[in-house]
Amino acid sequence: MLETLLPILIFAALGLAVIGAIRRIRLWRQGRPSAVPLLKGLAALPRRYLVDLHHVVERDKVMSNTHVATAGGFVAAAVLMILVHGFGLAQGVLGWLLLAASAVMFVGSRFVAQRRRNPPARLSKGPWMRLPKSLAAFSLGVFLITLPTVGLLPADFGHWLLALVLAAVVVWGLGEMVFGMTWGGPMKHAFAGALHLAFHRRAERFGEGNRSTGLKALDLDDEAAPLGVEKPADFTWNQLLGFDACVQCGRCEAVCPAFAAGQPLNPKKLIQDMVVGLAGGSDAGYAGSPYPGKPVGEHSGSPHGPIVAPDATTGGKALVDAETLWSCTTCRACVEECPMMIEHVDAIVDMRRHLTLERGQTPNKGAEVLDNLIATDNPGGFDPGSRLHWAADLNLPLMADVKQAEVLLWLGDGAFDMRNQRTLRALVKVLRAAEVEFAVLGTEERDSGDVARRLGDEATFQSLAKRNIATLAKYRFQRIVTCDPHSFHVLGNEYGELGGPGAPARYEVRHHSTFIAELYDAGRLAFAPWKGGKVTYHDPCYLGRYNGEYEAPRNVLKALGIEVKEMERSGFRSRCCGGGGGAPITDIPGERRIPDMRMNDVKETGAELVAVGCPQCTAMLEGVVDATAEVRDIAELVADALVARPAAEAVDATQRPTAEEVI
Repeated sequence: MLETLLPILIFAALGLAVIGAIRRIRLWRQGRPSAVPLLKGLAALPRRYLVDLHHVVERDKVMSNTHVATAGGFVAAAVLMILVHGFGLAQGVLGWLLLAASAVMFVGSRFVAQRRRNPPARLSKGPWMRLPKSLAAFSLGVFLITLPTVGLLPADFGHWLLALVLAAVVVWGLGEMVFGMTWGGPMKHAFAGALHLAFHRRAERFGEGNRSTGLKALDLDDEAAPLGVEKPADFTWNQLLGFDACVQCGRCEAVCPAFAAGQPLNPKKLIQDMVVGLAGGSDAGYAGSPYPGKPVGEHSGSPHGPIVAPDATTGGKALVDAETLWSCTTCRACVEECPMMIEHVDAIVDMRRHLTLERGQTPNKGAEVLDNLIATDNPGGFDPGSRLHWAADLNLPLMADVKQAEVLLWLGDGAFDMRNQRTLRALVKVLRAAEVEFAVLGTEERDSGDVARRLGDEATFQSLAKRNIATLAKYRFQRIVTCDPHSFHVLGNEYGELGGPGAPARYEVRHHSTFIAELYDAGRLAFAPWKGGKVTYHDPCYLGRYNGEYEAPRNVLKALGIEVKEMERSGFRSRCCGGGGGAPITDIPGERRIPDMRMNDVKETGAELVAVGCPQCTAMLEGVVDATAEVRDIAELVADALVARPAAEAVDATQRPTAEEVI
């Protein structure tokens, strides 16, 4: 009986899956067009899935091996099942290979079951709790029906009742694993995820060591294009596809600083809310952790309805509350951890753009900061002519006077902050000790535009960026050096898209920790031995996760004789200080403060000093009440440790390495 039913069951499930796939694709295609090389993406899929994706998945070795067994076993078993039981091609080794593939998948399903017995809080429950049973049903059912095929059991094996039970198991497995893959359910991520990897909106992320972290520019001259994202259909179609690929593992939730602080943001639920909007409905079926302080079941939406209620003051509800979007620090911890490589931050900034540009609803001090940027070219509203007042005694060379230099020192808006002025003075001392030929723009320098862009004001960002590009194009320099990772990132990774005629499209930009490390390696700096206490290092998000620079700051501290006491969350898993993405400006309340949590991480190391490499990190961490550690920028530590180089190592101005040799 099974031999007769099997081909019918298999091809019926495949047919329904195809119908479901067409339906799903139509949902994605509601989004705006996005130019994607379809064939090239499909051709690249195997490597992206087997190599690039597993660079992230393998951080959890047990689940990585489990995924290899379940996913690999399923793909092999499904293909072989169609050949062996669908087309009757059981000759040779195909049947034995099907047995092996289904057995491997069954073993994997047992590990999934073990994980689900006491699941971490970050994992979604509900339908996901049946996933181990579905995996086992498919693999066990395929294994048993293949035994007679390879001759290990009689062809007429089993009583008719047993055959019916076995058929029911096969139907269950086929329904969940094949039909459910495109119609909805825990296995939906397998279908959407594969296509998401093939048609990813940031294809440049794939490949060893590659990263793509710069925000995509809006075409402000295209009157037909929306200014940001108002409704789900305003996302590009491959962004919608990416949302549908979410496996609800909650890795993003576990590392989100806003969620940990009790602010109303959970990146996993945000993605699921976008999926709800994609198909239409409410969030009542969501089975994971909610936004802190916001119950599940009160929000709903549709593909062409607003994501955020037009007037939140009237109590209107849509898919997401505005304060959820403004809670994000844009630290990219969620993106770094996502095993499906979903771009949460892109989506959040896209939605912020609509709130800022179309509705003018930037909360708290956001509107004031944007007005200041427009009026004075700096977020604090300071007189632009006072940018160099802190350096009146330093006689800094101006690019307007020298026209060219080895290094352009980008001051950033820390030039208006008394605390960061100490860092800048220290950096100037270091550059002069290394006999670096440098100059500054002075009053010609404007804000980089980072905070405007993260707050959603793309127009102000592009205005600032284009004026800075025009200024930079007037002068000749080898590289830009800055102590601000946000300026470092924007200048190096986001200005290139806006480079106009005659202006360089991209600049070689160095963070000061990287440049100091290079100067030390070139023998242009010498330090006295460290005599202080224990030191830990805080990785700035925009230096680490955004730009992959983790080693240079540590190498500088090592050169100073400091042995870094690493925090539990460091490197690519460093906890955000809470200062990015305009978060201190929008100031969405939570149960606790993000910098307080970070200083608790510092306290656990027993360190007496935390070294930083970012003005915003310095401000946030120094603002912690009753902090147990002093906060010092790397430039300050280096400046304090400078000693004269021995005569044998000193290099005169005519013999010192060129800029190219330093790099």
